[in-house]
Amino acid sequence: MLLHATARRLFDRLGRLFPRNPVAEAVRTRMLLDAAPEEVWAGILFYEEVPGRAPWHLRLFLPAPLRSKGDKRSVGALIRCIYEDAHLLKQIRQLEPGRLMRFDVVEQRLGVEGSLTMGEGSYEIRRVAGGSEVELTTHYRGHLRPRWLARPLEHHLAHELHRHILHGMRRHIAGSRATTVAAPARDAA
Repeated sequence: MLLHATARRLFDRLGRLFPRNPVAEAVRTRMLLDAAPEEVWAGILFYEEVPGRAPWHLRLFLPAPLRSKGDKRSVGALIRCIYEDAHLLKQIRQLEPGRLMRFDVVEQRLGVEGSLTMGEGSYEIRRVAGGSEVELTTHYRGHLRPRWLARPLEHHLAHELHRHILHGMRRHIAGSRATTVAAPARDAA
């Protein structure tokens, strides 16, 4: 844990050597899930809600996620995403149930602000044969230079973060199905 905190501080300090980057970049990751769009919608998880430990390389650059607080099913809602000694505040901007959730990061206190600032994020769900395709998008500003060197690392980490979330959603949906199937039927009296 100390190694991870030290790496984040170094990453942050390195980024502070450079001017703020005004250009936002987007990273998109898609995954097919064996579930209807309505099931996927009910199973949307933020990074802070994915059960289990994040991969080591995500833990190296981000504090450990703990949980989130707030109603992510309401436009305008604020969601506080809590990490060890850190947080994000996300605001739900657009909802189209079963299809789209878009949010903005309105406050970032992760300890990496010198190198990276988060912006908009979204979950888009499309019905496809055999289930749904989910696309996670993250908009961010990377401040490390040279950009041609930093960008591939940032994109790799964003894709890894997205895959961690999507695999977590897949497990969550499968677990919800198992719970529903295992629930005893109630007799009508």
